[in-house]
Amino acid sequence: MKNVAVIGAGTMGNGIAHTFAQYDYRVQLIDVSEKALAQALVTIAKNLDRMVAKEVISEQDKANTLANITTHTDLEEGVEYASLVVEAATERMDLKLQIFKNLDAFCPEDTILATNTSSISITKIASATTRPDRVIGMHFMNPVPLMKLVEIISGYDTSQETRDTIMKMSEKLNKIPVAVNDYPGFVANRILIPMINEAIETLHTGVAGVQEIDAIMKLGMGHPMGPLQLADFIGLDVCLSILNVMHDGFKQPKFAPCPLLVNMVQAGKFGVKSGEGFYDYTQSRKAEIVAKRFL
Repeated sequence: MKNVAVIGAGTMGNGIAHTFAQYDYRVQLIDVSEKALAQALVTIAKNLDRMVAKEVISEQDKANTLANITTHTDLEEGVEYASLVVEAATERMDLKLQIFKNLDAFCPEDTILATNTSSISITKIASATTRPDRVIGMHFMNPVPLMKLVEIISGYDTSQETRDTIMKMSEKLNKIPVAVNDYPGFVANRILIPMINEAIETLHTGVAGVQEIDAIMKLGMGHPMGPLQLADFIGLDVCLSILNVMHDGFKQPKFAPCPLLVNMVQAGKFGVKSGEGFYDYTQSRKAEIVAKRFL
């Protein structure tokens, strides 16, 4: 299984493509946007440069990694010879269902279809295909080249063979795969995102400010990044989407998104990628406190 297709050239997609290519898989990176594909290659090259500077890899390793990546805007062409497809498109159910319906039609019958979804039902995604036994979740953590965890999610019909294959493949990427079952938010986000939502609620109700909340969680709980800065890094729109999936799936009020989060997303304040969230990133990716109240 050395031919891998990655769908989506955004932050997660280019990180997944980078990781597979670094471990000598031939990667077809697919996106509808030529601009996004070009930017993905620039990002991968920069991240490889950082690894070279830190002597994690050599210049030859960098060259080999980049040579392993080919880009495509045509889905059918990109997945023609894929043994594994990893979908990392926008976190929208309708989009994922259409992609998997197309993948089922275009891919060889023995291709494993994986999704990097952080919360959407693997069973539901698999229902768009005629091979639900070969559909699985591979939830990588961001930044993909550095983070060790891969959350492996089996849908209702995912076979043991498919799960074992993906667990072994993840280990070949120098990752640590952890198997979980298919319920909204899985494990990582079922625990993480409600914590972030509670931090936003704490801010919204005036208990403390942005810097104070983040400082308490870093200094008192040993978190490397405060929950509000982490929300900016993940994307406030992504946090809201995951909360909505869990709220819809469990019908429990504890998963209801804080009104402040809803308002910020509606205002286009998504965090790092939009330049502003709980912190200001307009001058650089370094978090600077936004000079306004959030009450």
